[in-house]
Amino acid sequence: MRKILEIPVVRQFISYFFVGGIAALVEWVCFALFDNVLHMHYILATCLAFVFSTSANWILGRLWTFRDNKSYENKKAREVLLVFAVSAIGLLFNMGLMYLFVTVLGLDSAVLKTLSKIAATGIVFFWNFLIRRFVIYK
Repeated sequence: MRKILEIPVVRQFISYFFVGGIAALVEWVCFALFDNVLHMHYILATCLAFVFSTSANWILGRLWTFRDNKSYENKKAREVLLVFAVSAIGLLFNMGLMYLFVTVLGLDSAVLKTLSKIAATGIVFFWNFLIRRFVIYK
């Protein structure tokens, strides 16, 4: 097990898993607040939760997961733009999954929408990690 943890991509994945977990909690709490408390449409709630979650993910990812990467040392705006662009594609996947779960499958109660959001986030997590690891911070 120790040998596996010494592989850089495995260490990064584990770190990203925790960073992603924190960002996911931010997303789920924001989604529940926007959808259940403020009664926003679930697609709008998904988009707004995405902005908060992606911001938390970028900040924490830079501090912990990709801290040694110097590719964007003097180009933070480019880095943020790339991270948000990749995450925006993930958001499209996320919204498509939410539409599938809520509208097509009829999982439209408050609890089922929140569970659908959790499932969609989990699926999109892998897209975000792979693109950041092998494209943005290669």
